[in-house]
Amino acid sequence: MIEINLDVMLAINKMTSAQLAEKIGITQANLSVLKTGKARAIRFSTLESICRELNCQPGDIIKYVSEE
Repeated sequence: MIEINLDVMLAINKMTSAQLAEKIGITQANLSVLKTGKARAIRFSTLESICRELNCQPGDIIKYVSEE
C-alpha cells in the first residue's frame, strides 16, 4: 500500500493546501485527491514541483507500507 504524507510536509512548512496548489499550478481539488491517497497516478513534474516548494524529497511524501 502507498501512503501519502503530504499533510505532514505541509505542516512542517507551515503551508496550507491552497497555498501549495497555487504555487505549483494545480487545483485544490486535484491536490486533495493526492493528499487523501485516492490518486491513481502522479506526474513527475507535479511531484518535482511539490518537492521544490516543500523543500523535501519524494520519499518524504510517498511511502510504501506492507499490508502484512
